[in-house]
Amino acid sequence: MQIRKAILIFLGTLFVGLGVIGMVVPLLPTTVFLLLAAYCYSHSSEKFHDWLMENRWCGEYIRNYRSGRGISARQKISTIAMLWASISFSMWYVSGAAWFNLMMLAIAGGVTAHLLWLKTYRPESDPSLAGRPVISPTEDVT
Repeated sequence: MQIRKAILIFLGTLFVGLGVIGMVVPLLPTTVFLLLAAYCYSHSSEKFHDWLMENRWCGEYIRNYRSGRGISARQKISTIAMLWASISFSMWYVSGAAWFNLMMLAIAGGVTAHLLWLKTYRPESDPSLAGRPVISPTEDVT
């Protein structure tokens, strides 16, 4: 059992790393990797799972997605903007074959459609947050 636990912790950590990289690299799927990390940690280490779920960068993202609340409008806008900026740069920099440009446009279009299809999470309309103070992500809570 210890080997299985060690492998799951290793994979969870790898998936967290890929998820974090995916936050800035548009075609790398952040949500999938963070959900995989949460799964691996939940089956191997309560400590790591709690850390991930309470993490200020990833925790809320995972909880909102898993609960079906979706992602925030800010996340959608920034992700789509980064996606199209990187796709445009890739098309301009590589600027080779037409098939490459068409493939890049198809990928960007598919990812954009998926992001727009996801439910938009609005904290102000969430009844589970009623009565709780709103803390901005940059505010120190200690």
